[in-house]
Amino acid sequence: MPDTPAFWISEADLQRLFDCLRAAGFQTVAPQVRDGAVIYDRLDEAAGLPHGLVDEQDGGYYRLTQHPDAGPFEHVAGPHSLKNFLFPPQETIQQWRRQEGSWQQLNTQTAPEALAVIGPRACDLAALAIQDRVFLEGDFVDPFYQARRERLFLVAINCRRAAATCFCHSMNCGPEVTAGYDLLLTPVDKRYVVEIGSAAGEQIAQQLRAEATLCTPADLTLARKVSQTLAEQMATRPHTPVRRALTTAEGTPASTQPDAAPVPRSLDTENIRDLLFDNLQADRWDEIASRCLSCGNCTMVCPTCFCSSVQEVADLAGDEVTRERHWASCFTLEHSQIHGENPRPTTAAQYRQWLTHKLAGWIDQFGSSGCTGCGRCITWCPVGIDLTEEVAAIREEAS
Repeated sequence: MPDTPAFWISEADLQRLFDCLRAAGFQTVAPQVRDGAVIYDRLDEAAGLPHGLVDEQDGGYYRLTQHPDAGPFEHVAGPHSLKNFLFPPQETIQQWRRQEGSWQQLNTQTAPEALAVIGPRACDLAALAIQDRVFLEGDFVDPFYQARRERLFLVAINCRRAAATCFCHSMNCGPEVTAGYDLLLTPVDKRYVVEIGSAAGEQIAQQLRAEATLCTPADLTLARKVSQTLAEQMATRPHTPVRRALTTAEGTPASTQPDAAPVPRSLDTENIRDLLFDNLQADRWDEIASRCLSCGNCTMVCPTCFCSSVQEVADLAGDEVTRERHWASCFTLEHSQIHGENPRPTTAAQYRQWLTHKLAGWIDQFGSSGCTGCGRCITWCPVGIDLTEEVAAIREEAS
């Protein structure tokens, strides 16, 4: 176990964190604002973090608003997750060239660069643990995922607020970060308690804490209370929307300002596996299909979805072929194509496949739910389909 005790750093010290990580050979990745959303990308300067911004989220709704007192990590889950870096949307897995009449595989694979991701939350670390089981455990290990995973350094952040789409507490995946990190930052006022979770984290911490104040037991209790308070709020207060309706009953534009104190959703997981598998013919599936666009947004932003397809792309001369892996979605017709037939030709069947696999079939395959309650699928669904509402409706129909 790491020996370095927890310590305090200020917001001004965040640049030293970036510097220490880069000096250790890591490319730093951190949250930043792009195209109106907080996303993860390469970042060298702490000044580029989303200072003074808070995200408002609801079904099919995402907005950033200015809050002068908000720290750089006041946002919650955005459209990106750790999946974007470990299992990228597109990657080359093989290259072939025709030489003297025969095909030769080119040895073009290089070791991935070491990445330090600053900012993942408890739901994302839980999702990473699920993806590790998919790609690293069992009979087949994905060498591309494994190479990136072995060179990944994680600086996790404890949430002190939740969006209206968050339900990590229902899935026992948050809001407190409990494992899977190298360093953990808990915001307390304008400072951060830094805790160490690995030997690699201890090496960075030893440099970072050069002039830092060590935490007392009372300080650690104060830090723990941040997540405990949020968890209590999420578990005991009923859900309220983040925004009012976009139009009034008369059809005129209405206010889209956030309601006061939006409260996250919750999901009743009691006997959820059997509930879904026993109700595959529920009327609710057709009702969902009447709203679903089969766009696949939910699968793209989900931090645990892992479906992919492989394509071979040849040059114009036909002498070089690249084999590429791309993200795939169970909402596309070709995803389930078998011998010229599609067993899931309707939107209802496609949504049912996604939801039952995520919340039920995953339990049989991997020993846990495939959902961590991050709420991304709700926020980024164009029509605001909410899986917590859909499960509740199926439960009510079955009762």
